[in-house]
Amino acid sequence: MRRILYLSFIIITLEATAQDNTGKWDLRRCVDYAMKNNISVKQADVQARIAALQLKQAQLAKYPNASLSSGLGTQFGRSIDRTTNIYSDVQSLYQNIQLQSGIQVYNFNRLKNTVDYAQFSAQAALMDVQKAASDAALSVCTYYLQVLAAKEQVTISQVQITQTKAQLDITQKKVLAGALPELNQVELEAQLANDSSTYITTQTTFEQNVLALKGVLNLDAAAPFEVVIPEASNIPVLPLAELQPQAVYQLALGNQPLQKGNDLRIKAADKNIQVYKAQMYPTLSLGVNLASNFYNAFKKYGYSFNGYVPNGDLVTIGSNTYTVATPNATITQSKRSFGQLWEGYGNQLSNNFGQTVGFSLSVPIFNNGQYRIAYEQSKLNYKTQLLNKEGADNTLKQNIFTSYTNAISALQKLNAGKKSVESNQKAYDFATKRYDVGLLSTLDLLTNQNNLLRAKLQQASNEYDYIFKMKLLEFYKGQGLKL
Repeated sequence: MRRILYLSFIIITLEATAQDNTGKWDLRRCVDYAMKNNISVKQADVQARIAALQLKQAQLAKYPNASLSSGLGTQFGRSIDRTTNIYSDVQSLYQNIQLQSGIQVYNFNRLKNTVDYAQFSAQAALMDVQKAASDAALSVCTYYLQVLAAKEQVTISQVQITQTKAQLDITQKKVLAGALPELNQVELEAQLANDSSTYITTQTTFEQNVLALKGVLNLDAAAPFEVVIPEASNIPVLPLAELQPQAVYQLALGNQPLQKGNDLRIKAADKNIQVYKAQMYPTLSLGVNLASNFYNAFKKYGYSFNGYVPNGDLVTIGSNTYTVATPNATITQSKRSFGQLWEGYGNQLSNNFGQTVGFSLSVPIFNNGQYRIAYEQSKLNYKTQLLNKEGADNTLKQNIFTSYTNAISALQKLNAGKKSVESNQKAYDFATKRYDVGLLSTLDLLTNQNNLLRAKLQQASNEYDYIFKMKLLEFYKGQGLKL
């Protein structure tokens, strides 16, 4: 089952980014780490292993079974001699050995359909692992892009501080030269404080997003962690023309793990119907039995003949009279030693060895309706799986069309934001020139500067929001997550 996680990695195709093993993390490394530590993936993997064992068990059920049994003990009182089947009251040691084997010859394909059911179920469990892996990867990508957007806003706020400092330096010189009033310097100092506050806010947001990403990765919050920041303009994005929702939906039906798993569960449910149906029909089985016995008394008996002894009776035959004699014999008994108890063990097993081969037919006549009800339940379960598939497909279609609408909206916001940045940049450039020649107040300059800062921060958010919306459509299309 080691290849389960490998199969889940196929859904993530990422452009390699140079990194070391100290603390730098790109998206590939984040996803790989999540695959090894995500609880949902581990749980799905355990269920897939269980399903694989159930498949193996179903496959082995087609082969003959065999069991070897043996009983060793002592019997006393009135009991049956296990070798002669005659009642005896002699205390004895016995052992029986039996080898049994059997196989179902025909059962209306119940075993075959059970194997097919288990196989489809095992494949569906693998799809569950892939779904858990893709969900984890998508979650990691979401938080990763949030980190990138926050980092971009930190960079913008740093540039803003640099610009304000440069303006403050120039203004201080002009104030000292008497070219500008001191109020201009104070207003720029206040602006620098606001810019610093903005920087602290964006830096805090960035650190919070990094901690959130660590949480998704199940990574220690104190562990070294430096996110590799790719250029947003270098992140490949498919054009919307190649991501039309209906076409993406048709492709998603064939590549999404949930949809694949639902198809497999429907096939498994269909086979399960055949399994329960076969239980209502006769079963023909072949059985083989090999058995033998050993028996020996704890006491041994001896007999010696000492001739004949007259008993005093006379018998007359014709004219002759004869004396009647009886045999004189001595019977002795003694306990057997441990070794003597097992004398003739091999010979007894050989002499008592018996074999049986036969067929057995089992015909279900009445079992309180258990088989019939189980059969009807299996058909309802099949309908349930069909409804589950229909519901999942409808949800998938709704998600794709919603994602497409969101992507269009994100693109429109991105384009509007781009124009807003360009307009505010021009306004700020004009304001700076007018301020330098004393035709614009510091307050007006700062207003233009703040408008530009807000536009840039919003545009950074718009850019990564658009990237995520497009990556989500690519994910549904089966293109993976590329950064």
